[in-house]
Formats: sequence, structure tokens, C-alpha cells
Amino acid sequence: MAVLLVAVGGAIGSVARYLVGGWIAARFGASFPYGTLVINLTASFAIGLFLAFAEQRAGLSPYWRLLFAIGFLGGYSTFSSYEYEAVRLLQDGELLLGSVYLAGSMVAGAIATIGGIAVGSLI
Repeated sequence: MAVLLVAVGGAIGSVARYLVGGWIAARFGASFPYGTLVINLTASFAIGLFLAFAEQRAGLSPYWRLLFAIGFLGGYSTFSSYEYEAVRLLQDGELLLGSVYLAGSMVAGAIATIGGIAVGSLI
């Protein structure tokens, strides 16, 4: 059941990402990744809103977290999970760990992207 909820949410989130990104690109152009920026910011807001709400609602089924936070938002943008986890580390007083996670993900992500481009250019 859990895998099905994540899969359904992820499929819907992926389609939403495609539609939102295309809609924004059609209106603002593709010279800057406006679509990705809007998607990442809206997903970050949505995961914070939803998980804060879910924490305070003991009666809320954990299936909603699987469907929406992990599935839909995971398909829509994994950036939201990254931001939420980093902020929670900082809120929990894990300043060093949170900072390492934030900076490490950005720097290591950039390095991994450069590596992928380099390998992809050789193939």
C-alpha cells in the first residue's frame, strides 16, 4: 500500500512539474530557469506547511505523508525535501550538521553535475 501511494503521488507530482514548468517557460521565456525556481520554492513552502500541519494533527493518517510529502512533492521537486531536512536540523540545534548538509549538498551537487556532464560528453 505504501509503495502504491508514493508511486501515485510521484506520478501526479511529475506531471504537475512538467505542466507548471512549461506554463512558466511559455510566459517568461527560457533564458532563466524560472520554472524550476518557482517549482522549488512552491514545493519548499508546501512541504513545510503540510508537515507542520501533519505534526499537529495526531489523527491524520500517515498515508497522507506518503502520498503528498514523499510521493507528490518528491515527484514535483526533491529540493523541498532537502530544504525541509536542512531546516529541521538547524531548528533542532544541529547547526554544524545542518550547515554541512546545506553547503555539502550544494557543492557536492554541483561537482556531481560537472562530473556527469564530463562523462556524458565522452560517451
